[in-house]
Amino acid sequence: MRTGLRTVALAGALALAGLAQQEFREIESRVTEFTLKNGMQFLVLERKKAPVASFVTYADVGSVQETKGITGLAHLFEHMAFKGSDKIGTKDYARERVALEKVDQAYAALKEEKRKGPKADPAKVKKLEAAFKQAQEEAGKYVVVNEFGEAVERAGGRQLNATTSADRTMYFFSLPSNHMELWFWLESERFLNPVLREFYKERDVVMEERRLMESQPVGKLLEEFLAAAYKAHPYGEPVIGHMSDLENLTTADAMAFFRKYYTPSNLVAAVVGDVDPKRVRELAERYFGRIPGGPKPEPLRTVEPPQEAERRVTMWLPAQRMVLMGYHKPDINHPDDAIYDAIGSLLSEGRSSRLYRGLVRDRKVATQVAGFPGLPGQKYPGLFIFFAMTAPGRTNQEVERAIEEELDRLIKEPVSKEELDGVKRRARASLLRQLDDNLGLAIQLSSMQALTGDWRNLFRQLEKINAVTPDDIQRVAKATFTRTNKTVGVIEPLESR
Repeated sequence: MRTGLRTVALAGALALAGLAQQEFREIESRVTEFTLKNGMQFLVLERKKAPVASFVTYADVGSVQETKGITGLAHLFEHMAFKGSDKIGTKDYARERVALEKVDQAYAALKEEKRKGPKADPAKVKKLEAAFKQAQEEAGKYVVVNEFGEAVERAGGRQLNATTSADRTMYFFSLPSNHMELWFWLESERFLNPVLREFYKERDVVMEERRLMESQPVGKLLEEFLAAAYKAHPYGEPVIGHMSDLENLTTADAMAFFRKYYTPSNLVAAVVGDVDPKRVRELAERYFGRIPGGPKPEPLRTVEPPQEAERRVTMWLPAQRMVLMGYHKPDINHPDDAIYDAIGSLLSEGRSSRLYRGLVRDRKVATQVAGFPGLPGQKYPGLFIFFAMTAPGRTNQEVERAIEEELDRLIKEPVSKEELDGVKRRARASLLRQLDDNLGLAIQLSSMQALTGDWRNLFRQLEKINAVTPDDIQRVAKATFTRTNKTVGVIEPLESR
């Protein structure tokens, strides 16, 4: 009976593998790629499953491109990209432009007086604040609120959003395919001539997001943890930015950032759905071809030096105990990247994973536990992270020891064939699930193109995971999970201090 069940399971796994390879080959054969004269790259995948299409613009810029003084600017510009252009979001741009200049002038005067610190004249500050508020109100008279978003909604669009991370900024939404041209016009407009209307109002929104993060124990711990894990590389800086920087960002800062990093050569667009690739190219040249070209920004210079000592952060908060552990690992283009993915799946994917069984089910030292590579990003050497919520009545030290025991086991004992087959099976199933969703696939294709230089690596990664051996896992685990490469951050309840 057991032999029969194994035979059925093997047959099912082989069928899934065959289905996956067939699906991947079909997708690869239908991807069209081209680059405009200004350097902007396009990936187009025609899929006739439904009369809709998803659109993604991947900007190869994130918080790592910020310097001290302008942290949080990548995220703030993401917000501003929805404010429109000289044609979208305005009632009268000629007059609005004059009004916006007065806003900047009023803010500059207020900022200059406040810089005097204790020597600032309170009466003058109050007067300048009133003038700044009045200038904003005057500029606000010309604003058509959310015209960008409403144009998408009227056309039946959905999933309109954007995200900023350490590595990138991504803009996306989906439309009925017969409204495809709308995306080309809207998206090209906001990168051709963005207007930073309501800048200081939106800056206040981001500052409120910063305050919200500071009120959450996990957010506070993660920020302190990353600052400890990185001595030099900007991965140690918060994507949301530091409050003092946010308080002083200006429209001039934002426009300089835009001109440097939003050149067409720094953008990758992906279009997936019921579209004609020839029509996509025609529209791309008509709309995005209007954007002047420029050189791709120079690569980041700073390289994080090897960690030579264990680092620790303890936060005393009115919160549940929790543990963060991290080990430095290479970037996505390193030959061992697939091995790290396999280790992440083995340790943390599902209730049969080693961490769940070891810490939650058996030892009962944690209520939640996870381990995964790729934080804070993948473009540069990042961290393999472990996160656990400590169970009531147990200690963070018990959780840390339990995680280390699982890592020691990974180093000393070869992974069984059954476990490794499960990793490979889950990787195939996960990728197949992603292929069902146009937007998810557009995000994956554009990300892989920008991060690795070839969208085909989305499918090659699965081949690399299939090639992972028990010896590979032991080798990488032994090199990575060492005491001198370890950073630990914990929350201890305030009352236990």
